Amino acid sequence: FQIKQGDTSSSTAYMTINSIGAVTKPLQPAFLVFSTDSNSFPVNDTRLMTLDTEVFDQNSDVASNVFTAPVTGRYNLSLSMYFTDVQDDAIYLEVYLTTSNRTYYFIIDPEAMFERVSSYHTITASVLADMDASDTASVSYRQSGGTASTDFNGSDSFFSGFLAC
Repeated sequence: FQIKQGDTSSSTAYMTINSIGAVTKPLQPAFLVFSTDSNSFPVNDTRLMTLDTEVFDQNSDVASNVFTAPVTGRYNLSLSMYFTDVQDDAIYLEVYLTTSNRTYYFIIDPEAMFERVSSYHTITASVLADMDASDTASVSYRQSGGTASTDFNGSDSFFSGFLAC
């Protein structure tokens, strides 16, 4: 069973209910993007995560390193940021998920967590964000203080989201 706009001769299915009752909405906003960016970044310098490797972007809402909400609603936004050589003398390592309405902060304290440089560390997070049509969301990261040799590994980091309700 398919729901189409207008008459049934339309080739665009907006919702499909299959024989087992599973419902799919092929135009529902949803995306998963990775970054090709991998770098050692300067201390006290906020870096925007490049969003240049799309696994999928169902509604073409990701461009220029930001997601733009096509409709007003609640969006489930998730991220995973992979860092290597996290310096144990850093004051903090922080990831920001910034939307038009607010910024969500995810932070670790390497001085308290590590006795030596950490070879690998991942910061993961998820939020249910209220977004209006045309609001944007982006991800950035920053190290405060310490030695400038922490690396961001973009190919193992992602940003994803979908319209939840």
